[in-house]
Amino acid sequence: MLSLQQQFIKSLRGPCRVRMGNGVIVAVSGGPDSMALLHLLAAFQVELALTLTVVRVDHGLRPHENRQENRVVAAAAEQLGLLFIEHRVDVAGFASTQHLSIEHAARDLRYRVLRTVARDRQAHCIAVAHTADDQAEEILLKLLRGSGRKGLSGMRMRNRDLIRPLLCTQKDTLLAWLAEQGIPYCFDSSNNDPMFLRNRVRHQLLPFLQEHFNSGIRKSLRKTADCLAEDEDLLAGLTDESAAQVVQQGVSSRSGLTMQIKRQLFCALHPALQRRIVEQLLWQIGARAGYDHILLVVNAAVNGRNQSELHLGRGLRVGIFRDRLEFSYPHGHISWRGRLLS
Repeated sequence: MLSLQQQFIKSLRGPCRVRMGNGVIVAVSGGPDSMALLHLLAAFQVELALTLTVVRVDHGLRPHENRQENRVVAAAAEQLGLLFIEHRVDVAGFASTQHLSIEHAARDLRYRVLRTVARDRQAHCIAVAHTADDQAEEILLKLLRGSGRKGLSGMRMRNRDLIRPLLCTQKDTLLAWLAEQGIPYCFDSSNNDPMFLRNRVRHQLLPFLQEHFNSGIRKSLRKTADCLAEDEDLLAGLTDESAAQVVQQGVSSRSGLTMQIKRQLFCALHPALQRRIVEQLLWQIGARAGYDHILLVVNAAVNGRNQSELHLGRGLRVGIFRDRLEFSYPHGHISWRGRLLS
C-alpha cells in the first residue's frame, strides 16, 4: 500500500497534471484537511520546483475563531517560507443582495478571491483540500437535489484551474498523519451546524446509511461517481461534436445577434444529447439552465409551432421557426413584457 506522501505525489503528477515549475495557489482555511494539503505540497515544493502561495479567505462569519485560524495559517506559511495572503469578504451581505444561501455565497466569494490571486500571481492552478469523505457527501447532496449524471459523477481531481490531490484520501488518514507530524490545525464550529444541509448529510444521513444499510457506503458512492465520471467524459465529447453541427451564431432583423439551433438536425439526435446541448447553450448565453427550462426548449424544437416563442426569464426569448430556434436578449438581460414575434 502506498504511503500518504507517495499517493499524494502520484496524484499531483497524474490526474492533477501538476508540472515542474508550476505556480500553485494553496487554499488554506486552517482546518485539518487544508493544513495537511499545505504541508504535503510544501514537502514536494523543491522536487517539483513549485511556487506556492498560501491564501486564506475570511468569510466574516466566525470572528472569534477566525483570529486563531489566521494565526495558525500565517505561522505555518512563515515556517515553510511561503507567501501568505489573507482576504476578507462579506458573505452575509453578498448572500442578502444576491438572494443566495450562506453556503453558496461563501463558495462563490471564496473562489472569486482565489482566482483573482491566481491571476495576479500568474499561477497555473489552485489547490483545494477536498477529501474522499467530501466526495461521498457531495454525491449524496447532488442526489438529494435531483442532479443529473454530471452532478452525480462528483468532483474531479483536476477541473480546469482547480486541483484536488487529496480527493482519494480519507479524512482519518489525514488526521493520523497530522498527529504523527505534530502539525496544528483548527476546528470550524460551523461544520457541526445542522442549519447546513451538508452537515446533516455528514453527521446524520451518512452514519445512518452506514449503520443500517451498507457499512461501506462511502466507498460505494465513490465507485459510482468514478463510473459515472467516465460515462460523463464520453457524453461530453459526443455533446461537443453534435453541438458543432446543430448550434450556430446568427443575426436576426428583430433581435440582432442570436444563437440558433437547427431543428431538423437537433431533432434527429438522442434525447440525452438534446438536453445536454440545450443546457450548454443556455449556460453559454448567461441564462438559467434549470431542468424545466431545458425540457421547454427541447419540446419547442420537437413540437413547437412556427412563429411561436418561449419566454425564459431575464429577457431571454426563444423564437421558434420552421427550420431553427433563435435565442436572443432583444432588450438585454432584463425582464420585459410583450412578444418578440408578431
